[in-house]
This record gives sequence, structure tokens and C-alpha cells, in this order.
Amino acid sequence: MPADIILKNASVLTMDDAQPSAELVAITGDRILMVGGNDVLDSLSGAKTRVIDCQGRAVVPGFNDAHLHLFSLIRKLLSIDMSPASVRSIADIKEAVRRRAEKTPPGTWLSGTDYNEFYLAEKRCPTRRDLDEAAPHHPVVLTHRSLHACVLNSLALSLAGINRETPESPGARIERDLDTGEPNGILIEMLGYIRSEVMPPFSDAELDEAFALVNWHLLSYGITSFQEATYRNDRGRWQIVRKFKDAGKLQSRVYMMTGPETRHQFQEDGLVTGSGDSQLRLGAIKIMLGESAGQGELTQEELNLLVLDCHQSGFQLAFHAITESAIESAINALEYINGHSPVAGRRHRIEHCSECPPYLLARLKKLGAVIVTHPSTIYYNGERYLATVDPKQLPWLYRIKSPMESGVVVAAASDAPVSPVNPLAGVYGAVTRKAESGQVLLPEEAISPEQALALYTTNAAYASFEEDIKGSIAPGKLADIVILSDNPTQVPPEQLKDIKVQMTVIGGEVVWES
Repeated sequence: MPADIILKNASVLTMDDAQPSAELVAITGDRILMVGGNDVLDSLSGAKTRVIDCQGRAVVPGFNDAHLHLFSLIRKLLSIDMSPASVRSIADIKEAVRRRAEKTPPGTWLSGTDYNEFYLAEKRCPTRRDLDEAAPHHPVVLTHRSLHACVLNSLALSLAGINRETPESPGARIERDLDTGEPNGILIEMLGYIRSEVMPPFSDAELDEAFALVNWHLLSYGITSFQEATYRNDRGRWQIVRKFKDAGKLQSRVYMMTGPETRHQFQEDGLVTGSGDSQLRLGAIKIMLGESAGQGELTQEELNLLVLDCHQSGFQLAFHAITESAIESAINALEYINGHSPVAGRRHRIEHCSECPPYLLARLKKLGAVIVTHPSTIYYNGERYLATVDPKQLPWLYRIKSPMESGVVVAAASDAPVSPVNPLAGVYGAVTRKAESGQVLLPEEAISPEQALALYTTNAAYASFEEDIKGSIAPGKLADIVILSDNPTQVPPEQLKDIKVQMTVIGGEVVWES
């Protein structure tokens, strides 16, 4: 039968070892029919075949962001942009809040995202008093770029019931004025509580607008799949995503994690890791470890028992582990599991894995664990790391080459909205190890463009047990494909971050064109 779509005159980077390159890709339905040379064009064409002339441009598998936060990204797209590209001082923040307040009815929440005190002229976080000056009649919450801190104005603090007498929950902190003891508006590891328990939920109209924005946003960067990595995901969020998937309003494929507490809701519905379909699957149980976990610290014994139960219940595990001590706790737990039930082939994951010295890598390899790291953060945050990270930890920071050479599978992700979703910025970071400032972070950990592409394609698919259906361009696989303006393996490394997506194809359907 003739193909529905044919991409011809392409420089195809298949990411398939059996056929690394090609000139033509033929698609029938939602699957890849043929990968070959231009000489087979006539034999695959019919009256209704759409032939797309790629004019020598690079064609790659659709990008798979292995760790992002959908609902936080949605909130970012609906919020005031406080990123370093938009604001450079607290005065800029106040002016941006004031402008939004003028257009918003009093009493309505105002939200700003991505502030980062490292890049502000004052080198400090804004406080409740700064926000009170800008918007005294609106509750205001600003979110730190890391998502681990936020700032509330006085009205928002009042609505949250936070005052001088308010105790701190385990793992959280309420910063206070030294003289009065009153909260200064800065909250550490309390953003989830503020968003879920204090701020009103999204209205149906806001959700419609938000999913339209996030859908376009992801497709414009060639994100044909993503892995939602929020431990608060519950049945309600699953149903929201299912609704927008079924309506065709969220076209990227989703692998959705849950948490230790919310997993029971999915178990009641008979769902474990891998349940679902090619559009929406249930992913790993997210286990939060370390100081940035935002919840009470588990003892090693408690952690061991928790993860063994999750493992034996059929779930993949994804440990949020940034520091060396948190990574070691995760490895200890995996070794404990392995003493009771084999972990080989279960692909348990270490998310972030920011500080990983050699002795931990060796243990990870023995466990068959997967690292999900963030090469784009090298580009977007590299100068901050060089200025603030303990020099003893810098040699182990966001390593990529060393884990890969040791035999550990490494997948890549943006951690959006912590960093922008652009995978080409991640490819640039992995290849050059350069920050926006031009400073270099561990150049010995640089990898090739081909290896960097694998982080976002074949390796990301492996991390979600989907390498049989996605991650490479091969006959029988899902027709999730991206056309790029330039070939990442042929341009100078400095140009990698400037490559643009020209077309995004999901399941044989052209869903986005520049």
C-alpha cells in the first residue's frame, strides 16, 4: 500500500544502529513504514501520499523530555515571567507585579514564576513588603526558579493562615524577620501546599487556555513525548490529562509518575507502572530524598521498607536525589531491595543525580539503575553552580560522559519549568559544557552530538520501557519525528543551541510547523 506521508531528501539521523542514516522516511497510519534512500520514493507513493521535501534538513526521532512538571509548566505559562531574561532587579519585579495588578480585579491571585536571586542586582529574594508595595489588594505568590521556594505578600500569607505563631511542617521553613519574628514572606518547600491547599484550582476556562498554550509550546520544541515527574500526581490529575489527551488538546505522549501516598489510588484502579496506552501511561513512583524534598526525612530503614513495598507491587521507582548523600540513600535502598527481590531489568531511576562521585557510579551500574539528568541546566545555570557549589562537589556535578562510559544508561530532561524545555539547549550543554556566560563546567564530561541526541531519544525511551515503540526511526515504530533547521552532527558546537524545529510529527500527523 502507498504511504500516507513521505519525507524525502532528508538527512535522517535514525538513532537506530541497524541503519544509522537515510534519505527518506515513509509513514503509514501512525507507524513508520520504510526507512531508506530517495530511490524508493516512486514505489511508495500514491495519489493521496503527501510528499514533504526536507531539502537536506536533518530528520530526527521526536524528542522525549524524561522529567518535567506539566502543571507547574502550565502555571508558568499563565503567570508573570520573572526569569533573568525578563527581570534584573527587585524594582523590575515590583513593576511587573504592579502592571499585572492594574489589569486584574482586586482579590484575584497574582502569580509570578522563575525569579532567581542570584541574577538580581540586590542578590536577595523579594519579601512580603516588596510585594505589598506593588499589589496590596491582591494575594501574590512568586515562585523561585528551583520550585523549592516561594514568596507571598501579606494578603497571601493571611489567606494561607501563616503568621508569627505558625509552626513549620517537617522539611519546610518559614523565614522570619529577626527583630519581630513575623514571617517575611519567603517560604521554603511549601509551594506545593500553597498551590494545592491555598490558591484556588484552575477554572475550566483557565485549563483550556493553559493546555492550548502548553501543547503549542511543547510541539514547537519537538517534544513528542514527556515524562511527568511530580510526586503529587493523583487520580484527579490523571483524569485531567486523560481528558485533554482524548480531546486532542495535548498531543505529546505522556508517561506520568505518582507518589508513595497517591499510588494507592492507581492501585485501586488496577494500574501499575506501564499501565495505559501509547498516549498516556502510568510511570514510576517518585520518592523525594534530601533537603529539597519538602517533606519529613525518612530514615534509611523507613525508606528501605517503603521502596521494597513499591517495587514488589510492580512499580518502577524514581528517586529525587540531588546531593551525594541523597544519592547514596537511594542506592542503599536499591541494594536493600535487591537482597529481597531482584532489581535487574526494573530500571529504577535516579532523578537529577547532580553530585555523583565514582564510588556511587560503580554501585549504580551493578543495580542497572538509570540516571535522568539535566544538561540544559549547565547552559542556563552553569555560572551559578561555579559560584555557589562546594568546590569539593564540583568535580562530580551533572556528569554525563563518566556514567555513560561506566555503562549506566543516562536520559536527559529539562525539569521544566526549572529550565526551558528546549532540548537543543540541552544538546548544547552536553556537548560544550558551557553556561550562557561562556564559563565551562567540567569540560572532560562533554559528549558528542550523537550521544547527546540519544539522551533525548533512545535513552529517554529506555527510561520509560518504551524503546520498542519510540526513540528511533525504524520500520514499525511510532511515527514521532522532528525536522530541524540544521544537522546537530554537522554544525559547529556553538550553533547547536540555535537550531530550530521546523516540523513536528506525532503518530504520522503533522502537528506543528514553523
